[in-house]
Amino acid sequence: MQRRSVLKAAAGFPAIVHSRMGAAPDKPNILWILSEDMGPSLGCYGYPLVRTPNLDRLASQGVRFNRAYTTAPVCSASRSAFNAGLYQIYTGTHHHRSHRKDGYKLPPPARLLNDRMREAGYFTANVLEFAPGARGTGKTDFNFTAPKPFDGTHWNQRKPGQPFYAQVNFQAPHKGPAFKEARRRKALIDPAKVPLPSYYPDHPVVRDEVANFLDAINLLDHKVGLLMEALERDKVLDNTVIFYMGDNGRCLLRGKQWLYDAGVRVPMFLKWPGVTKPGMVSDDLVLSLDLTATAMLAAGIPLPETLHGRPLTGSKYKPRDVIFTARDRCDMTLDRIRSVRDRRYNYIRNFMPERPYTQHNEYIETEYPTLGVMKELYAKGKLNAAQSLFMAPRKPPVEFYDMRNDPDEVHNLAGSPTHRKLIEGFSNRLDSWLGEMNDKGSIPERPEARLL
Repeated sequence: MQRRSVLKAAAGFPAIVHSRMGAAPDKPNILWILSEDMGPSLGCYGYPLVRTPNLDRLASQGVRFNRAYTTAPVCSASRSAFNAGLYQIYTGTHHHRSHRKDGYKLPPPARLLNDRMREAGYFTANVLEFAPGARGTGKTDFNFTAPKPFDGTHWNQRKPGQPFYAQVNFQAPHKGPAFKEARRRKALIDPAKVPLPSYYPDHPVVRDEVANFLDAINLLDHKVGLLMEALERDKVLDNTVIFYMGDNGRCLLRGKQWLYDAGVRVPMFLKWPGVTKPGMVSDDLVLSLDLTATAMLAAGIPLPETLHGRPLTGSKYKPRDVIFTARDRCDMTLDRIRSVRDRRYNYIRNFMPERPYTQHNEYIETEYPTLGVMKELYAKGKLNAAQSLFMAPRKPPVEFYDMRNDPDEVHNLAGSPTHRKLIEGFSNRLDSWLGEMNDKGSIPERPEARLL
């Protein structure tokens, strides 16, 4: 079902919202289920090999968004944005893991969503244990100071009759403990069967890393199933608006930290009892910030004009024609990259083309074995043209991809005479947006703001 059908299905939306804007007990509970480093590698998106019945079921109970994106390809910048509903380059929270010790606060009119929810009568919770052996991480990862962003660690800690706004943050499939835990499960993905993008060499180490990533997705699905059972056991499932989203793209080389689809495209679902209908599917371009706006709408909170997100349904819904994304410093790796994409094309501008894709990053070099393989094969001249792109000593100033015909984004059309006017239009659109955002990425970062 396309977006137009979704809007028709929600025609009674304003009346429903009005009926829920009275006493707190009439308001729906709101739950965000967030997983880390997660591209749309789920069964419901047609991805092979994975076994994700719980997430697929949740998607089938509401709206599944096929073209959902986060504002940044790394967790702290992305989370700093969607927890406030504003782009990270607008609020100065764009550098990965910054402002942890310098007391930096969100600049007005930016506000943490949790504070708005609390004022609307909601109990806020960053859920930890919800079933024996199953728990959220309690992650916030904000690039700003938030002394007490949540009231508690479980929805059951709220007052009788009080609605809750809760997050359950799952680490999987982030690299680290989740990858190791996933490998202890009985049914594992066969590395020989995993599909590889054209920019990866067909090598046992590469296949093993991709398979481990998919194993971690299966682990995530299992834990989401336990969460849904807990909600049903506590009799809150039927009156809870449930959002599911990944905080950024997949944690594989050329995914996380980059503005290709693999780095910023994520799964996103919305299940809203009485508003969404089972089996809805949207092909519209949607953004992580839209979750913020939709959650506020569900809670009956007026939407500020300054909010960058848009409600995903209802009378205020407005389709997007493009999505903007941004990447800045990641750990010790300094860079500045901006992108604007529509349904077909992705325009990427590298402000620091002299810095290679493979400049030193301890996290990538330690946790991504594929990089070591590619360095070795590149030195021996054994990578083909697509695989060699990531190993180049410089980045091109502009990258432009036709994602319909080149889903792996390996054929740069930036120099194509045929696409010159089209590229110029995307460039102008990006310039306009950067001006609107007063892009803080153009300002050098103070050393004391970094956490390395």
